[in-house]
Amino acid sequence: YRQYSWQRQLHLFEVPFYYIEYGIAQLGAIGLWMQYKQNPQQALQNYINALQLGGTKTLPALYEAAGLKFDFSPEHIKTLMQFVKAEMDAL
Repeated sequence: YRQYSWQRQLHLFEVPFYYIEYGIAQLGAIGLWMQYKQNPQQALQNYINALQLGGTKTLPALYEAAGLKFDFSPEHIKTLMQFVKAEMDAL
């Protein structure tokens, strides 16, 4: 059953790349969290700056307004994951 149950998710076929949005959003959230740990005031201001743009800009431009990199390179993702690991290790 599990081997084939993924096919029941119709949006995989109706809206290709739907799940990628979750990953992109998660990387942005981690980047903002990392900013917040370094400078809470600036991170909040960056977040507000991006929100104020609403849907008027592209996603890369929104990331830039939030002080984030719109970067999915292995190096950048490794940096984000090292941050998450350090935070988890500190718990």
